[in-house]
Amino acid sequence: MRRFKLTVAYDGTAYAGWQVQPADPSVQQTIERTLELFVGHPVKLHGSGRTDQGVHARGQVAHVDLACRMEARALCRALNARLPGDIRVLKAVEAAPDFHARRSAVGKEYRYFVWNDAVVLPDKRLYVAHAYRPLDVAAMREGAAFFVGRHDFASFTANPQRVVESTVRSIFAFSVAKRGKEIVFRVSGEGFLYKQVRSMVGFLLRVGEGAEPPGAVKELLDARAPRKARVPSAAPHGLFLWRVWYK
Repeated sequence: MRRFKLTVAYDGTAYAGWQVQPADPSVQQTIERTLELFVGHPVKLHGSGRTDQGVHARGQVAHVDLACRMEARALCRALNARLPGDIRVLKAVEAAPDFHARRSAVGKEYRYFVWNDAVVLPDKRLYVAHAYRPLDVAAMREGAAFFVGRHDFASFTANPQRVVESTVRSIFAFSVAKRGKEIVFRVSGEGFLYKQVRSMVGFLLRVGEGAEPPGAVKELLDARAPRKARVPSAAPHGLFLWRVWYK
């Protein structure tokens, strides 16, 4: 068996998320079944993390153990020839036997896209969240700055229906930039809790609308209390897993 590291991009619109689901199509399952077509044995793909239904990726990373003689570049070509057009393997390399897509990761970057105008262009509708009210970008930048550092993000995560050892995470950087009618939230950190990015962006959008002051971010972080309705989850289709870092 040889271990391969795959860098994967996908449009999450048609999938129930990354992780295998009992009844609905997932990105992980689609790649596993495609691999099994030409390696001839059951395959288990391990991702750097889960993405929810409708969330996209430019730089998801996964590893897989295969009993095959194919070179990594040939494996990449074979996968892309058989995968549906909304999933692409951008790169495949042979990895060390102890490489793990999730446990070996040292950081991730997510980007969230918002279209701030009365109408969303049709070609943008699946890849941006729509905010039709004017947003105060300066206020959202001020609020985003409070997220940077090591904090307890209990107020900015949803219940994943599984045991979570800690809700403390480190955020390396969080920027908010406006390009025309598009606003881009760019956040990087050591790792993220369930719906953490969407919760942080959802609250910053409230700040941008004037419903909350920027300093309310610090108030909620200091409270370390379970998330309430005051912190909404931004829509999934504006979110992209942009890249994953390794040592």
